[in-house]
Amino acid sequence: MARNNYTFTSESVSEGHPDKVCDRISDAILDAFLTQEPEARVACETFATTNRVVIGGEVGLADQAKLSEYMGKVDAITRACIKDIGYEQDKFHWNTCEITNLLHEQSAHIAQGVDASADKDEGAGDQGIMFGYACSETDALMPAPIQFSHAILRRLAEVRKNGTEPTLGPDAKSQISVTYRDGKPVGVSSIVLSTQHLDESMTSQDVRAVVEPYILEVLPEGWILPETEWHVNPTGKFVIGGPDGDAGLTGRKIIVDTYGGAAPHGGGAFSGKDPTKVDRSAAYAARYLAKNVVASGMASRCTLQLSYAIGVSKPLSIYVDTHGTGQVEDAAIERAIAQCMDLTPRGIRQHLSLNKPIYERTAAYGHFGRAPEADGGFSWERTDLAAALKAAV
Repeated sequence: MARNNYTFTSESVSEGHPDKVCDRISDAILDAFLTQEPEARVACETFATTNRVVIGGEVGLADQAKLSEYMGKVDAITRACIKDIGYEQDKFHWNTCEITNLLHEQSAHIAQGVDASADKDEGAGDQGIMFGYACSETDALMPAPIQFSHAILRRLAEVRKNGTEPTLGPDAKSQISVTYRDGKPVGVSSIVLSTQHLDESMTSQDVRAVVEPYILEVLPEGWILPETEWHVNPTGKFVIGGPDGDAGLTGRKIIVDTYGGAAPHGGGAFSGKDPTKVDRSAAYAARYLAKNVVASGMASRCTLQLSYAIGVSKPLSIYVDTHGTGQVEDAAIERAIAQCMDLTPRGIRQHLSLNKPIYERTAAYGHFGRAPEADGGFSWERTDLAAALKAAV
């Protein structure tokens, strides 16, 4: 039996967190290749530490001779990402950090399983399971704890970058514990916020005085109570931040990127991967479908799983769980999904228009719960399939 009264916690990290710096660089490089060639195959990993960034992975192009030409742009792309995030520290500076580019040509053995040919459709880029989730507890159909954890850090980044709060640094983490009554979020029992600050004389109390108004601005009215616990920079000073304080790596924040632990995760990271990789594209499709199920009114919660085999185009399975909130049988929704959307890798890319340079913007503050954009960014957040799914059921 589902619990109705409980507390659930999720965390987020800012664009200046070391892992997110790496996600940003990997996705910016992916976007650069997709700009040149929409069908480019890219798997780009980034590692960052004190004044050093290492980039590796593989790239497949229709004209592989152009790889060296495109690779010449990687250094400038990397520095532009670090500069925009805001790192100008002595030991991690956009202009002085050492960049090592180890990207190389995609394996022909991987390509032979993925590429379309006369006798087969394009196959999945790897085996794996992908989950999508949606619920009705926020307007974005996302779990409240992760949605508002992201919102806090996004707002702090805005006021840092526009000069309103020049004492804040790029590296930050948030965590909120949300209290649920009768299955609905009603308040926050605790807030944890750690943010880098550039003034070494600032105390935890000084930092709280800066960030508290923005946290109150972001959270729903009435959610902060007299008994809400606050932990702002609980260890004291936080001046050394980013890759100088802790090494970063692409793909290490998969729960932050998705549902904050409120739903299962298949284990595959997103950043740096082109949309033939079902780790990314099928996870986006699963979110899209789960969100449309909830938007249609057929359920107030929906978890959806897809599974794939490398080189095989069609999903091996489609699984739906509406957690007892469904207005129709889960099996009927599974059948409707198979009817309404082509879930082959190519079908997903075409339906959601994924062969575009739209990925750098996803690297921080969550891949889900964002507004669809005019150029196709966050297309998986649309709810344009809701009527078709409902009609098919």
